[in-house]
Amino acid sequence: MGRILNVKFVPSNSDPGLLVLRVGAGLVLFLRQGWEKVSQLTLINPHFPDPLHIGQNTSWVLAMLSDGVCSLLNVLGVGTRWLSFYCLFNIFIAWAFVHHFAFLGKVPGAAHGELIARYLVSFTALIFGGPGRYSIDANLTNG
Repeated sequence: MGRILNVKFVPSNSDPGLLVLRVGAGLVLFLRQGWEKVSQLTLINPHFPDPLHIGQNTSWVLAMLSDGVCSLLNVLGVGTRWLSFYCLFNIFIAWAFVHHFAFLGKVPGAAHGELIARYLVSFTALIFGGPGRYSIDANLTNG
């Protein structure tokens, strides 16, 4: 009974968990946000929000890099800590300045705020946890 309660049949190594976290967070971000940006194949989007007042097209390109490119590189485990920080920063800016920290209650966008909070937690965990052994980063440092 203790073996089942303590889940001793699951390996205690954190590398598989980091792999699942990295692939899960990266793929969900790409599929929910990145594919929409990358599939348009344009560096111009006059209707994109400009929360930092750096220009709509610049904001569009930075978001496309985060959600479309960095998310997939995170899946592979390339530059995981730096790219997770970039994704975290981009998502936090969107949450703060576009969604106005919507998370609780019946305010518009509150349901979207839950997904944003999950992204923030996932990418923060990857910044601290790193890519794990099953990544290109690990193969580059060991090889």
